[in-house]
Order: sequence, then C-alpha cells, then structure tokens
Amino acid sequence: MGVRTKKRVESIAIHGILILLVLVCVFPILWMCLISVKDTSESISGWNSLWVNNPTLDNYRRLFSMIPIWKNAFNSVFTTILGTVTSLFFCSLAGFAFAKYKFPGRNVLFYFVIATMLVPPEVGAVPLFVIMKKLNLINSLWSLIIPRIATAVGIFYMHQYITDIPDELIEAAHIDGCGDFKIFTSIVIPVIKPALASWASVTLIARWNDFFWPLLYLRKQAKYTLMVSISLLPVSEGLSTPWPVILAGTTLVIIPIIVLYLLLQTFQKAGLTAGAVKG
Repeated sequence: MGVRTKKRVESIAIHGILILLVLVCVFPILWMCLISVKDTSESISGWNSLWVNNPTLDNYRRLFSMIPIWKNAFNSVFTTILGTVTSLFFCSLAGFAFAKYKFPGRNVLFYFVIATMLVPPEVGAVPLFVIMKKLNLINSLWSLIIPRIATAVGIFYMHQYITDIPDELIEAAHIDGCGDFKIFTSIVIPVIKPALASWASVTLIARWNDFFWPLLYLRKQAKYTLMVSISLLPVSEGLSTPWPVILAGTTLVIIPIIVLYLLLQTFQKAGLTAGAVKG
C-alpha cells in the first residue's frame, strides 16, 4: 500500500503541474477572447478583465469596417493552401531524386542544400526582393508562393523517409515498364503518406503565420494577408487605444490555426511514429 500511495501521490503531483502549465499557456488566449467581446466602456486590466458584463460583437463589426477582412482572409487561405500543395509536391519530388537516383554531383548538391539550412531566410530578403521586382511579382500573391515551392528542410525531411523505401521495389517497377514519374506518383507517394501529412501540417501552420514575407512583398491593403492586415490596425483613436478591436482581429487570426493544429496533430504523431519504426 505504501508503494501504491507513493505512486498515486507522484501521479497527482505530475498531473497538477501539467494542468498548471496548461492554464498558464491557455490564459492569454482566453483573456484575448474575453476582451474581444467586451464593451469598450468595460475594464480590460486587472482581474476585472476576466468578467464580461455585456458581451457584444461590436468590436468585430468595427473590425470588419476598418479592413477588407474577407479579401485578406482569401489571400491567407490561397497562399497557405497553394503554398502547402506546391511544397509537398516539389519537396517530395526532390527528396525522391536525391534518395533513389545516382547522378554526377548528387552528394555535393544534397549537402549544399542541407548547408543552406544554416543560413537564416531573412539573409536572402534583399536578393529575393530584387528578383521578385524583375519578375513583376511585387504586390502579387505569387511572390509568397514561388520562392518557397521547395525548401531545404522539406527536401531533407522527405529524403529521409524515401531512403527507407527498398531499392528492389523501384527496380521492379522499372522492369515492369514504369517511368520515373509513374514510380513517384504510384509507388513513392502512397508509401510516404504519413510523412506528407506531417509535413503538410507543419507547412500549413507556418504559411498561415507568415508575417515577414507578406509585409516585404505586398503593398496594397487588398493584397495583405490577415497577419499583416491585423498588425497594421490603428493603434490609437484619439486618446485611447482600441484594444478590444485589435484583440478581436487577433482572435480571428489565432483561433483558426489553433483548431487546425488540433485537427492535424494526429498526422504529426503518425509521421513521427512512422519515421521512428524501421523494418
């Protein structure tokens, strides 16, 4: 009984600490949501901010009148989905080439791709901006998609999974008359579905949260993504800051990605589990 009691106490203590950590993490999000539905006359500081006397959606109505939120939402969804799809395709295709085909300079080129992971993306901001300008893609949503259709991290991630596919399977497909692209679409893609799902969830969240590149390339409010548009809300109206309106916009940006993460975390776990199992 002494051992059981000790284990039970340890379990309660561990769960208590975990619950406390969850509350600390969730509290800012809960506070943000509460402030977003409070009347501007109510307090937004101290413990009184946790009580909503008269819930209202006026802050959201004001937000919709201040920015073209539907256009901005479309821009975010468009760049997020299309950017994720292109990243999945080209990263897996490049990973397949590096993993299963031998060609001159393969290892050198692969190590060079991996080495680029050491360079912060912001270092290439000026050269990329010049390239986008020469291609007349400034203030175009394509400027957020084309430069990142394949990333070093994505190529390396896919390469590691595709390497585990038996070479005999690829050779058998060649003998049966399958072309390279047919092998990729009919054999490789079905095998690496857990990796694709896991990378898709990571890329979706990263593209949705993207702020630096849209701010760099986009010039008109109608072209902004939600992240940029919300960040450029006026910080003051006369002598006061419209915090309820700002937090209403922040809520609209954050809540969808939290829900998306909760839906996709199963795929992330599946991808990590599949990568940890050999044979």
